[in-house]
Amino acid sequence: MKRTLTAYFSILLTFLIVDGIWLGLLMGPTYRAWLGPLMLDKPVIAPAVVFYLLYAAGLLVLAVQSGLRRNSISHVAKRSAFLGLVAYGTYDLTNWATLQGWPAQLALVDLAWGTFASAVAGTVGFLVARRVA
Repeated sequence: MKRTLTAYFSILLTFLIVDGIWLGLLMGPTYRAWLGPLMLDKPVIAPAVVFYLLYAAGLLVLAVQSGLRRNSISHVAKRSAFLGLVAYGTYDLTNWATLQGWPAQLALVDLAWGTFASAVAGTVGFLVARRVA
């Protein structure tokens, strides 16, 4: 149980940090330029909190736990990256298909970001949890 909780909170913290840097420092102005009036001045916190909690749980259950059982960092990285591609793809490709003016470049950048950020968070969760064993 300790190892599972350690993995979960490591994933969550890592994802919050890398996504915060991405959204807050690196891509905030670009997203605002691409999405314009669709963006709120201040995000609604509750749905964001629920997303991060659920997404960290998804990475744990679908990638990290099986990687810990196999003791395979490559397994974790690949499965985490794939989950990121699927999750971010669901969001971005659906928006691209259904929302007027959703930029194709946003969908592509976001797909790459979700894949990368998920692989990083899952891998860090794995490495930290493996030390607890």
